[in-house]
Amino acid sequence: MNKYFSFVLALIALLAVACTNTGQRETEAGKASEQQDQVIAAARGVMQRLIGDRAKDITLEIIPAQDSLDTYEIEAKNGKLTVRGSSAVAMTFGFHQYLKKATNSIVSWSGNHLNLRDQWPDYAKERATSPYQYRYFLNVVTYGYTTPYWDWERWQKEIDWMALHGVNMPLAVVGSEAIAERVWKKLGLTNEEIREFFTGPAHLPWHRMGNINKWDGPFPDGWHDGQVKLQHQILDRMKELGFEPIAPAFAGFVPEGFKKRHPELKVNALKWGGFPEENNAYVLAPDSPFFEKIGKLFVEEWEKEFGKHKLYLSDSFNEMDVPVPKDNPNAKYDLLAGYGESIYKSIMAGNPDAVWVTQGWTFGWQADFWDKKTLSAMMSRVPDDKMIILDLANEYPSLVWNIPSVWKEHEGFYGKKWVYSYVPNFGGKTPYTGVLSMYASGAIEALKSPYRKTLIGFGSAPEGIENNEVVYELLADMGWAHEEINLDQWMQAYSKARYGGYPAEVQTAWDQLRKSVFNSFSPYPRFVWQLVVPDTRRKGVVNTEPLFFKGVENFLAGSEKLKSSPLYRHDAIEMAMLYLGAKADEHYKRALAAKAAKNQALMKQEGDKAIAILLDIDRLLESHPTNRLQPWVELARSHGKNSQEKNYYEANAKRLITTWGGVNEDYAARLWSGLIKDYYVPRMKLHLYEPNANIDAWEEAWIQKPWTNRTTPFEDPLAKAKELVQKHKGA
Repeated sequence: MNKYFSFVLALIALLAVACTNTGQRETEAGKASEQQDQVIAAARGVMQRLIGDRAKDITLEIIPAQDSLDTYEIEAKNGKLTVRGSSAVAMTFGFHQYLKKATNSIVSWSGNHLNLRDQWPDYAKERATSPYQYRYFLNVVTYGYTTPYWDWERWQKEIDWMALHGVNMPLAVVGSEAIAERVWKKLGLTNEEIREFFTGPAHLPWHRMGNINKWDGPFPDGWHDGQVKLQHQILDRMKELGFEPIAPAFAGFVPEGFKKRHPELKVNALKWGGFPEENNAYVLAPDSPFFEKIGKLFVEEWEKEFGKHKLYLSDSFNEMDVPVPKDNPNAKYDLLAGYGESIYKSIMAGNPDAVWVTQGWTFGWQADFWDKKTLSAMMSRVPDDKMIILDLANEYPSLVWNIPSVWKEHEGFYGKKWVYSYVPNFGGKTPYTGVLSMYASGAIEALKSPYRKTLIGFGSAPEGIENNEVVYELLADMGWAHEEINLDQWMQAYSKARYGGYPAEVQTAWDQLRKSVFNSFSPYPRFVWQLVVPDTRRKGVVNTEPLFFKGVENFLAGSEKLKSSPLYRHDAIEMAMLYLGAKADEHYKRALAAKAAKNQALMKQEGDKAIAILLDIDRLLESHPTNRLQPWVELARSHGKNSQEKNYYEANAKRLITTWGGVNEDYAARLWSGLIKDYYVPRMKLHLYEPNANIDAWEEAWIQKPWTNRTTPFEDPLAKAKELVQKHKGA
């Protein structure tokens, strides 16, 4: 009898275990199914925001990643479109590839060309896997030069743009100052000491990098609350899409009030950009005991507000003279190793699972200091899996600095993970620049190098966006390319997707543009009329070789075949603007020469010719979707609760793209309607025609006075662009 009961009890126990295991498996399967549903819902959400209810007709399926790398499949049969992907971003990128290749459609900053038919066109099954775990996007200063006053509507569009272009590792630093304020309060600083620490909103990126304090601040009291709310919306959407956003971390920069409260600490004053001493930033030595304490508090406060993060950006050395002994190499290397360890520990103290991300820009910009022993020493005490180097600017070593590629010189960053990236734009400047052949091939060399094993990402870090769109479309595709892209084939597909066709005239135009403006790179492409007088400090040129002019003329010659395409019209206006801007520059340079020679009549004649062309350009650009001052001003003013706040935000936004501050005047020069007519032209007139004018005072008055748009667009801007180019051809 006892044996019988024992057997029954054992059987019951076995059944209980089996039921438990089955229940666990069912729970796990349920969770996996729920997660897959969430991934599909996120991807479909992007599609639905783009094409509306047509997104419901698309079959979306999850497939395994290939070797842990994002993979997509696209296929259409008998009017039924299926998009498969290993992640939401793999699906959205695959969908955009289908739109481009099968329907001649595209999503861009200046507008979308959606050539959707009643049925999805058939498309043979295509499968692709990105060679990179991450596709990186944005720059610390994009948050000044483009996004400082964006609202959720504009951010939502950008996040969708990222998803459709395969981005899954964006920089996400909105709301940094709200978190920093909480940290400084915990450390005993007063509201006034904290308030005076921050710059105006458009200048905050340089405050975060330790360049300046106080400049054009303080901002109104409600700024923090609005930014925290906005960052929640941004991060919620990014996480929904499976992005791995890079959050900010403490980089050592402290308020003056903190410095005064701790006179025992060694705090170095930093000089940058020609600003007065009162705007100096102060940096705490990374080996200070406070560094880890503040770093820990910052990460904890960030995660208390926004949840757990994995990637944290800290740049304590960016464009800085690192205080190390110059006559004692061993002490120098030991100190740098300690610095790197301290920054790493300050992040880990707040989140032991975090990874320290740092920008590699300074390793090329200060290549003489950051030699092999120096950089390897700084990284030596950080575990390889706890650090990522953003090798930002792969154009610069060969095209600007004349040094070897940073990733090559530093042997793939000595075992640390790294991201191959470009910086195609400085300051949001508008003229075309960039070497398309480099963008279509450069990363392939790194993929085939011995350092591929730690190469985890590819991307772009533009200082300003909404410009040079062909560059970013190409770079998005490079994030999924294992071999060099054939530009002849790619340009044909790009033009068909963007304009709906690729007539012979436009093909010739792009060949000529690829051999001129898109075969040269300048960080500072600005016309002289944008500067009043040539800039001898930041020398740069707009490529105006004859082949560029021919390219624009041929592009406009395709108008009869493509004039119904909004994106063609936008690009035609933009190219005509650059063409005419170069013609105006020739006249303006002659006016300056005449002024120097005291030839008043010739100065007036040439100056008036330049101004007449510029006023026509201003009217042309009023029909362009992005090259206008009005959206910039309206977004800034939208953050104010009353007229005083609205005026402050507008002035701060206008300051950044004009006088900036310090020695940075006209750094972020834009070719925008409103800005040309109401800022550049009056300033030129003052310089040429009123020798006793106080231009500095006029600039400040223009910044402070609320701006009203008085530019009227041409009735037919495309026809007018052709007419104006023809009029000034050969002039």
